[in-house]
Amino acid sequence: MNEIIDLILTFSQELKEIKARIKLSIAERLKITWIDYQDVILTLPISKKTLKTIRKDGEISFSKVQNKFYYKISDLEELLQSNYYNLNFKCDEVK
Repeated sequence: MNEIIDLILTFSQELKEIKARIKLSIAERLKITWIDYQDVILTLPISKKTLKTIRKDGEISFSKVQNKFYYKISDLEELLQSNYYNLNFKCDEVK
């Protein structure tokens, strides 16, 4: 019984991640430049605490409207690109 529950929970999480990626893809097509923290943590996926730490450390810019945080998609891409490592080199350029 526990195996079935674990499978359902895993499936549910995967569906949430797929939904977030679809939202991000639609946002890019529609040229939406800002997404909220929920979409960020589902897309990457990272925890809310990790995102807060990244924000607090100044690694990513944000906008706060009525206690809700928003992030530029381009800033997230830049953050990922600047932390991209290959076995042979670190890529500092954003494509």
